[in-house]
Amino acid sequence: MKVTVEQSSLVEGVNWVSRSLSTRPIKTELLGIVIDATSDQIYLSASDLETASKAHFQAEIKEPGVVLVPGRLLAEISRSLPNKPITFTLDGTRVLVTSGNAKFTLPTLSVDEYPKLPELPDTTGVIASDVFAAAVAQVAVAAGRDDSLPTLTGVHVEINEESVTLAATDRYRLAVREIQWEPTTPNFSTTALLRARTIADAAKSLTGTKNVSLSFAPTLNNDRLAGFASDGKTMTSRMLDGTFPPFKHLLPQEVTTTALIEVATLLDSVKRVALVTDKTVPLRLDFNNNSLSLEAGAGEEAQATEAIEILLTGEAIAIAFNPTFLADGLIAVGTKFVQISFTGPNKPAILMGKNDKDGTLVENYRYLLMPMRYAS
Repeated sequence: MKVTVEQSSLVEGVNWVSRSLSTRPIKTELLGIVIDATSDQIYLSASDLETASKAHFQAEIKEPGVVLVPGRLLAEISRSLPNKPITFTLDGTRVLVTSGNAKFTLPTLSVDEYPKLPELPDTTGVIASDVFAAAVAQVAVAAGRDDSLPTLTGVHVEINEESVTLAATDRYRLAVREIQWEPTTPNFSTTALLRARTIADAAKSLTGTKNVSLSFAPTLNNDRLAGFASDGKTMTSRMLDGTFPPFKHLLPQEVTTTALIEVATLLDSVKRVALVTDKTVPLRLDFNNNSLSLEAGAGEEAQATEAIEILLTGEAIAIAFNPTFLADGLIAVGTKFVQISFTGPNKPAILMGKNDKDGTLVENYRYLLMPMRYAS
């Protein structure tokens, strides 16, 4: 094998596929990236057996061939090289990498021992990449981090024709976002549970493209694969097992109190007052007379209080939240103002965004936050 590639194309491709490199491989070959030089294209691929990423781009192929090289080392080398053409030459069991005056020699792994990677399922629908990335980010923030509860580490995807609903929860909060897309099959509907880290990473990485194609294998397919594709990059991921908990009944329809607050003002106050505590200790909020009083700390410990102006409609209410989870929700709504809706001091609150103080609610995103108990 002897090929020459542009440094920018190599870096982009390697960065994409290296996301699927295994950190704890069951076999050494999974530490590698496959470089397949065919015709006038380079095909890169990597997998940890749960996800598989592929990328391809044009190159000058003098001698076609396939090699498997250490993935993270290839990523570091490709990023460090100057923006000049890079030549890969297979010499026995080693690969020579040259760019200008820089030269590297990489060992090879057994490409014959590398597993066969799954093919991307047929395209199910298409969505604008920026819309997809923003929606996934808003939801993934609420996904669980505890791998002993794998169902809660995922993003639930529910497709009903042209509507897609994304949801995630860690039991203490719930984020739900609705978006529109262009299905390729009429009257299509399905559900899937995807790893939050995987879908968030893929969505963020594809924002430089116009559209993202989403693929979901048929329910009866044993592989239970979902996939993403855009501009020469693809990723497949096995769906999580288990059933996502029912959540729609948790979103209250009737509220007793609403508070309209400027996000930046509230976010700054939350961060300041929470300095005297940690995320396991509640941040107390008292909504009364168009004023919000924030308080943290008690007894002989450090304490902090702050008050800000708000627009309160309905009954006064005192409630407590995890300050980190509250801050996450304020950032996730992505608007200048937030409306917090309450049904009671011991019941979940709902955060929704408003772009203008007198504007309409952005109803396609809801962030539900469970209250915390505190000593009065």
